[in-house]
Amino acid sequence: MGNTFKNRVFGCAIVKSINSNYNADFSHQPRTLPNGIVYATDKVLKYSIRNYWKKVQGETVFYSKSLTEDMSPRTLDETLELHFGKIEDKGNSLRLKVLKNLLSCIDVRVFGGTYAGKTNISIHGACQITHGVNRFGENVIYSEQIMSPFRNPSEKSNESTMTTLGSQSKLQEGHYVHHFSVNPKNIEDDTNRVGSEGLSEADIEKLKEGLRKGVTYYDSSAKAGTENELLLWVQLKADSKIVLPSFVELVEVKEDRTIDLKLISDLLAKTDNSKEIEKIELYYNKGITKVANIPNGAIEIDL
Repeated sequence: MGNTFKNRVFGCAIVKSINSNYNADFSHQPRTLPNGIVYATDKVLKYSIRNYWKKVQGETVFYSKSLTEDMSPRTLDETLELHFGKIEDKGNSLRLKVLKNLLSCIDVRVFGGTYAGKTNISIHGACQITHGVNRFGENVIYSEQIMSPFRNPSEKSNESTMTTLGSQSKLQEGHYVHHFSVNPKNIEDDTNRVGSEGLSEADIEKLKEGLRKGVTYYDSSAKAGTENELLLWVQLKADSKIVLPSFVELVEVKEDRTIDLKLISDLLAKTDNSKEIEKIELYYNKGITKVANIPNGAIEIDL
């Protein structure tokens, strides 16, 4: 897996959604906070990254849905057996064997996970991601009717011979900001316990790539128009002890879609913070995305 990564990181990933539905609730509406602001869970971003790792990078991803031959979703134990074969050990040896196998999967090293199958294990992942909040000024949700080419066989009314009508809901425009942090020490005890390597430099490069490309890669009819827009990566020095606040409320998206990072820049420029920073990387598409007040010393890289 390469050299061990030892630095802590803070940052944010911004997802743009135009006439799309980045993360629907169970009524198929874009999710909203009680005040009407649209948001997305951390799970949708993690899912897109896992999907990218699995289908583009060919990684073994444990927490990903798979089906049996009769098209039933596999259980945790069945998924473990799919990837690693049967484990006959019992007691503590079983726990250690399962833990070691789980930590060989990139999504477990990065995001952690809970295993409640033939044994119980909880792993605190190195990367923690918050819910994404729409920082664009408007939160306009609209619905449109769609028609199915098939009739509803359970319909008993006079319209039972008609094809079925449905609806879909979308957000007119949103710019979701997810804050994230990376702390390799979160999995240090577990990796030491089973004698495996912790978070590696290669893992970090794959995490960056997933944060930059995963959402855009996952294309569906509901998510068409949703894509990665920006990634800000603030890497601290290896011995740094500072803790930075969430970047979500510090990002402003103007009416003309300019992403203003002034509050973040001001935060990072403070003497107590600036001397603790090893590097700042800013990924965005310069031909499409306008960014104002970029942090001083940031390396600008095409998304």
